Amino acid sequence: MELKNRVWMTGSLEWYAYIDDAEVYLGQREVPYPLEEGDRWTNQVGNVFEVRDGEILLLEQVAPPERCW
Repeated sequence: MELKNRVWMTGSLEWYAYIDDAEVYLGQREVPYPLEEGDRWTNQVGNVFEVRDGEILLLEQVAPPERCW
C-alpha cells in the first residue's frame, strides 16, 4: 500500500506526517509500523488516527491515555 501522506521519523524516534498541509505529530512507539489499511492508534497527547484509502486521517481528540511509570 502506498500512503498519500508524507511521513517521516525524527532522530528522537517521533513520527510526523503532513495532514491537510499541516505538520502533525503521530506519536512514537504507538504508531504501527509498517502502516497498513485499517490501522488505528491514539498518540500520547490524545489524537486518534486511522489509515483509510491509503491516507492517514486525524479522526478526533480524546483524553490522553494514562501512562504508568
